[in-house]
Amino acid sequence: MKRILLIAVLAIAGCTTVPPTNVHQPMTARPTPRFDMANGNGSIYQVGYSRPLFEDRRARFVGDTITVKITESTSASAKSNSKLDKSNSSKAAVTAFSGLPGKGLLGLDLDASSSNAFSGKGEAANNNVFTGNITVTVIDVMPNGNLLVSGEKQLAIGHEQEFVRISGVINPSFVDAFNTIESSKVADARIEYKSAGQISEGQIMGWMARFFLNVLPF
Repeated sequence: MKRILLIAVLAIAGCTTVPPTNVHQPMTARPTPRFDMANGNGSIYQVGYSRPLFEDRRARFVGDTITVKITESTSASAKSNSKLDKSNSSKAAVTAFSGLPGKGLLGLDLDASSSNAFSGKGEAANNNVFTGNITVTVIDVMPNGNLLVSGEKQLAIGHEQEFVRISGVINPSFVDAFNTIESSKVADARIEYKSAGQISEGQIMGWMARFFLNVLPF
């Protein structure tokens, strides 16, 4: 029994967890039949692979592929500065009483002052650059002709796996003659670059540390 548990623990430790994704699903789709496949096939001519004489190779059906040129460069900065000064002073003096009680207050001086000062500064900056090419698959054709695409590229380098994912809505009129489109022209774009392996796991806080970080008041 102990040997079985040890083997199970080692198997779990050796498995690489695929990082979750937010891109549109599924990330691929099989082409749908566009013609009557039962009639018209011959020894050379196949209806399923035919295209009209004046039709280009741009994607327009489910299962077609499009190359997306990822050229994302974002830069944002914010700076704030505030300063507040406030001061107040008051002074009173009793010099003389004439025909009135309370001569014991003669010579009494009252002096009060207060001041408040506040100064605050804040600054934030964020810069991101993501470039590359990935070919995606049309997974749905919308009623207006727009294409919903999704795709993934996996790269295994040693014990580390890299996942590049992208999905979004493409207007076919933006696709050029080489069947490519820039990521800036993809609507509802969801672009991800994630990794799984020893290096990525070393950057994640353990579940016990996260538990105490949430419950401790200090």
